[in-house]
Amino acid sequence: MDIWQRFDEIPDHTEASVVTIGVFDGVHRGHQTLISEATQRARDLGLPSILLTFNPHPLAVLRPDRIPPMLGSVGDRAELARASGIDHMLAMSFSADLARLEPEAFFRDVLMEKLRAKVIVVGENFTFGFKAAGDTDTLKALGKQYGVEVIVRELLAEDGTVLSSTVIREALQRGDVQRANWCLGRVFTVNGQVVRGAGRGGKELGYPTANLYFPDQVALPADGVYAGLLTITSSAPIEGDMERGVAYPAAISVGHNPTFGDERRSVESYVIDREADLYGHSVEVAFIGHIRGMEKFDGVEQLLEAMGRDVAKAKDIIAEATEITKQYCYTVLHENDTNTNSDNQSHKG
Repeated sequence: MDIWQRFDEIPDHTEASVVTIGVFDGVHRGHQTLISEATQRARDLGLPSILLTFNPHPLAVLRPDRIPPMLGSVGDRAELARASGIDHMLAMSFSADLARLEPEAFFRDVLMEKLRAKVIVVGENFTFGFKAAGDTDTLKALGKQYGVEVIVRELLAEDGTVLSSTVIREALQRGDVQRANWCLGRVFTVNGQVVRGAGRGGKELGYPTANLYFPDQVALPADGVYAGLLTITSSAPIEGDMERGVAYPAAISVGHNPTFGDERRSVESYVIDREADLYGHSVEVAFIGHIRGMEKFDGVEQLLEAMGRDVAKAKDIIAEATEITKQYCYTVLHENDTNTNSDNQSHKG
């Protein structure tokens, strides 16, 4: 799949295309309905499919005080779009100039002139143009005027809930990773490079952890302890009894460490019944179930007792996991991060 970041990267020989538009943060099941519609229509017409997304999130320009923590990086969107059959992705730079374009100018200058859209697929809540003046009715009218087919899909709703990135973020904020996974249609994951923490896990406690650290702009589950899986995705040799590409059961701590006063926001994974030196390796951590909230203990003895219970509970949760979890494996090996994911830490699923 080609990933374009500028208009001049789009090949001149692209005569027509099927385009689906949106932020697509998380590429959840609702997004997948749009992608499926676009790729099927593209196959029917013998045209390439293009996913048009924005980087940064439009709110970073329009309302930076309201930008939500992101469920994934642009690279993650590209990986998931590729796996869903999209041929090309344009990660369009969202700027103040773009935000000032009137709806018809955006339609004409971007969708028609640059992407040569013959078909456009959007959700029913789609808006575009200056101050979001354009909606799906506007889009349909412009499509009729310029001879472009416009397909508007209803938002995917199940059990009285409209599936959305907001619903996923709210579930994560409650620590309800199972609901987040239901909405995503896959296991919620984060990935990054293992770095050295305080060193207490192995030396003092006997529970060595693979530590990842994240800024506040990255969405994580609520502070607490979770059952999950850890997969090594880097290709460097591994010292220990773990292999690249295998999803190992893990007990995962998210947040700050109140017992030891650590203020850094981390994801610390204890891989159950395995020993390996993971420092410097890229790993993917998948969240399957919630065990407990974050607690502050009076001493190491109480902490160790709780950690023992956490590991036992993690084993039980993983053993009882649903089919989507049992079939979990990392999606893409990060062998060429410079092309699709410039972040050291991101999400996928």
